[in-house]
Amino acid sequence: MRRRELLSLVPAFYLLPQPGFAQPGDGPEPIPEPQFPSRLHLFVWRNWEIANSERMAQVIRTSPATILKLGASMGLPPKRRLTDDQMARIYITVIRQNWHVLPEEQIIELLGWDRERFQFTLKEDDFLNVKLGMKPRCGNLVYQPPAPAEQARAAEIRATVRELFGDGISEYGEDLFHFVKVLSNPAIVPMRDEAAKAGRGEVDLTHSWGLAAGPELAQEAERFRSYLRHAMRAELKAGPAEKQIRLVIDQPRDTARTAGGESYRIRVAENEIVINAYDRTGVLRALHRLQDQMETREGPFLPLQNAQEDAVWNPRYVYSYFALYGDPLMEPERDPFPDAYLAELAHCGINGVWMQAVLNTLAPSAQFPEFGQGWETRLRNLRALVERAGRCGVRVYLYLNEPRAMPDAFFRNRPDIRGSSSGGLFAMCTSTPQVREWISDSLAHVVKHVPEIGGFFSITMSENHTNCFSHGGAWGLNAPKAGDCPRCSKRSSWDVIGELIGTFHSGIRRHSSSAELINWDWGWGDALSEKLIPLLPKDSRFLSVSEWDAPVRRGGVETKVGEYSISVVGPGPRATRNWALARSAGVAAMAKVQFNNTWEISAVPYIPVLDLILEHCENLTGAGISGIMASWTCGGYASPNLAAAMAYAFDPRRSREDILNDVAVRRYGKAGAPGMVEAWSRFSEAFREFPYGVHVYTIPTQHGPANPLRLVPTGYKAGMILFPYDDYKSWSAKYPPEVVHKQFTRMADLWKVGLTAMERSLGKVTAHKKASADLDVAIAKTCYHHFQSTANQVEFYLLRDGVATPEAVARMKAIAGQEIELARRQFQQARRHSAIAYEASNHYYYTPLDLVEKALHCRYVLQQLGGTGRNSR
Repeated sequence: MRRRELLSLVPAFYLLPQPGFAQPGDGPEPIPEPQFPSRLHLFVWRNWEIANSERMAQVIRTSPATILKLGASMGLPPKRRLTDDQMARIYITVIRQNWHVLPEEQIIELLGWDRERFQFTLKEDDFLNVKLGMKPRCGNLVYQPPAPAEQARAAEIRATVRELFGDGISEYGEDLFHFVKVLSNPAIVPMRDEAAKAGRGEVDLTHSWGLAAGPELAQEAERFRSYLRHAMRAELKAGPAEKQIRLVIDQPRDTARTAGGESYRIRVAENEIVINAYDRTGVLRALHRLQDQMETREGPFLPLQNAQEDAVWNPRYVYSYFALYGDPLMEPERDPFPDAYLAELAHCGINGVWMQAVLNTLAPSAQFPEFGQGWETRLRNLRALVERAGRCGVRVYLYLNEPRAMPDAFFRNRPDIRGSSSGGLFAMCTSTPQVREWISDSLAHVVKHVPEIGGFFSITMSENHTNCFSHGGAWGLNAPKAGDCPRCSKRSSWDVIGELIGTFHSGIRRHSSSAELINWDWGWGDALSEKLIPLLPKDSRFLSVSEWDAPVRRGGVETKVGEYSISVVGPGPRATRNWALARSAGVAAMAKVQFNNTWEISAVPYIPVLDLILEHCENLTGAGISGIMASWTCGGYASPNLAAAMAYAFDPRRSREDILNDVAVRRYGKAGAPGMVEAWSRFSEAFREFPYGVHVYTIPTQHGPANPLRLVPTGYKAGMILFPYDDYKSWSAKYPPEVVHKQFTRMADLWKVGLTAMERSLGKVTAHKKASADLDVAIAKTCYHHFQSTANQVEFYLLRDGVATPEAVARMKAIAGQEIELARRQFQQARRHSAIAYEASNHYYYTPLDLVEKALHCRYVLQQLGGTGRNSR
């Protein structure tokens, strides 16, 4: 199911920031949790790892000491104190965890927000209100001393936790968001110094070397020299008898971008390394190439060579792995792109990053004086980011989804610009000169104040209501309608949207000839694409999702890709057709891809299926694309997937086998690499079995063994991403649930073969590469646990809703026992690796204690099915 199609099924009032929305009495009953003694105990459990005791106590009108005592009574581990940074980054998880526990006012108090900020977040933070669904009617929770029966039940929980998790419940592991610190701090790991590798045909850099470089690149070259020092685990010492290796960087004085930007030439002789490049990004790329060669040789040695690379995909941009989505330019202390992270992305071959922005917050306006509050701060922070990123060879792009629809009050004195309505909001009609002038002036203002910005990419048919056609019907064969707009309803959609894109272009070009305008066909149906693509400005770009409409046949079910996919390799016919239209119109074509992860499973930083990624890259090389957008909000991790894929962004290219081997050697060392390459191949084979066509936005592949087993139907429909509930029929979509169960079981079985190969190779990994390898194994285990748990959950609910035979009950018990074991195993991965179960626009899908809660759910299920649940491990 496409994201837009899912959203179209949601009642319009979910999209509105209404005061008092979903107060007690308005929504459905919250889901009962009878395995807990009381809602009080549930509140303490759910917030133990995501809120501080003082704030928890304030919300329910008690003391921090009482909170700690309640937690201890259930066997919870020692409570950690969250930092201000952690609390600022985890708000979506806090809201989700308390959605069925507290009323809105108490959630707001727990966050330390006001209602205005809460409502803004629900509306603007990637449709959080849609993901959450209607608010259950929770009354105020005020502390009352637990009754004796509740105390006894808490003691039972404590005993169960101790039995199932032992001392592991108190294992410290990593703090939440520890990965942000890791990705924000440069860490140069030493390579092994194996002097025996220095032989004929290689230059040995063990001895000191001189430096000849212009002042602008001296810092980068010195970093390379520092890299060599660390590689040999000793300071380089110059001596009269020692061999001197000179690094010469030959950079033309004219550093303006040319068609050869990023291209470089390298000559490695016995006493000299010469780099020729068009600009600093080319020099950086050459230095990365030399570092990679030394990593492959596991020592400071380079082959004698004359090498070159020319960029063929440009730009290549991704989203931050950990950016706050809502208004990131107002929170520079939560830097979405720290220098070390930018450097890692650049080393993987990425040369651009994108971030969310809302135009009416970026520029003042004489026509609309309420716009532009805080623009000085936002653009100052944007300019600083653009400058920092540029030093790493990375450009910054803004997501342009404009003009944002406004409430009726905005138009009371401006009826002449009110356009079509959707969800209680009204478009600022772009058929009016006043609105187009505001858009053009605002973009010109941004580019004038941030002249080095990389550019903008636009979506004109999104979930947000923007132009008058944006919610008038998308994806199909017919062109969209403008609804109740008195002006646009008399015009064609391609003329209006083409005029809007032209307005974007004119505003940008007023102050920049180099900033890109990239036009994404997200939501464009066939008729709109055919008419609109030829109208695009010739010096703009056209972007299409590569794999969309690719045919799929799995488990005997035929469907086609309607969302991002890695399991189905693109390009599909839709992108191929639209790219051809763009090229015929003289517009450069780009591919939107997901090289790290997708909503198939976004609970891991990357899905280790490199064979599928490189197969897609090979297909794209023949498609004539000029650049790639390599991620949506999920997929910005600096991973081996990106490093392998970006080998295709340059000519000449090595073979697929050489790329995989080089990436594996750099990440694991020569001894461990073959087994890891084998594991990637097995994982790729397994992932081809993913039953694409299930509702990836609702099926619990993001939550895996943390999603509770419900013996009694909840009656809740699955929500988008955050709440799968027990709605297995919606999960299954076009597939019979039995087939979904079969496919996930098959995928998990095949995945386990790859996991065995990976674990077998772990002991061969070079010592200083163990940390990366341990994370990669945790990622692979998480995928396996999530796939197997999804299969279990579908089977459990099929049995639950079927005939209650003794065999069915026995199998349900067995599944509950298996889910306990999966939760126990996944607890270890989540506790030890803070990147597990995290995604930038949804935050943590679960915390380690959610997996412990799942085990309690399963114990309760076993008890209700007539078993004690003991020994269910």
